[in-house]
Amino acid sequence: MAVAEHPTALELPHLDLLWAAPGALGPATDPVTEAYGGTPLFPSPHDGHPAVVANFVSTLDGVVSYATPEAAGGGEISGFFATDRFVMALLRSHADAVLIGAGTVRAAPDERWTAADVYPHAADAFAAIRRAHELPPQPGTVVMTSSGDLDPAHPGLSDPEIPVVVAHAAETADRQFAPNVERLRVSGVADLLTSLHARGMRLVLCEGGPHLMAELLHEGSVDELFLTVAPQIAGRSGDRRRLALVEGLAFDVADAPWWELRTIHRAGQHLFLRYAHNPTTRGD
Repeated sequence: MAVAEHPTALELPHLDLLWAAPGALGPATDPVTEAYGGTPLFPSPHDGHPAVVANFVSTLDGVVSYATPEAAGGGEISGFFATDRFVMALLRSHADAVLIGAGTVRAAPDERWTAADVYPHAADAFAAIRRAHELPPQPGTVVMTSSGDLDPAHPGLSDPEIPVVVAHAAETADRQFAPNVERLRVSGVADLLTSLHARGMRLVLCEGGPHLMAELLHEGSVDELFLTVAPQIAGRSGDRRRLALVEGLAFDVADAPWWELRTIHRAGQHLFLRYAHNPTTRGD
């Protein structure tokens, strides 16, 4: 396993910008966007929904989780690469909310879905980005769950500084959550996105897991995908199934969505790819 990087307080990683499509990046306006090679320009809300961008890290063979209790998250996939965490924090610093599934909550028992939590070395810089965009101090955390089986004491759910929405599509287990948590009954992810848009949210960042990603794709609700490709191969076998980017959904050849490349960055041996959903693109 790669050794985690530990930048000092004022150090930021540098990503080599290899290519960017027109309109993908604006000028850098602060140290964070200078390190990234420009300010990411995100899609606008549409069809009564906020724009949705997803962020994942995968191995060369498409594994996003080893799916074991001791290695369920993306850290084992990225090698705990600090630059991947920096990009995650950059995206969180621009988002109104981070959308996750209940499995992602359980796989990260100490996580808070904020920029400062994932990249504390530049917490002040990420906070300045949110102020510049007139965003609340922290992005909201939105958890989509069917069972409601969540630990109310989880730090990402109980922190009074973080507004949380627990969205569920059916009757859920009776849980007494902290006052910062709102329970919201929805019929599915499309209904949830409509509700978030009604709350004034313009940009939602989905960080998984693969089953939630499948639900969003089924509804055609993912506008962009930020995908870190880590230089390892995980493999799969009958007793080691592991998880891919999308689980529980399979498109037919004629219906499989195509995506348009927006940016390519490199840091070390990792590639950072950004794609936009484009129904007119078919691999050209």
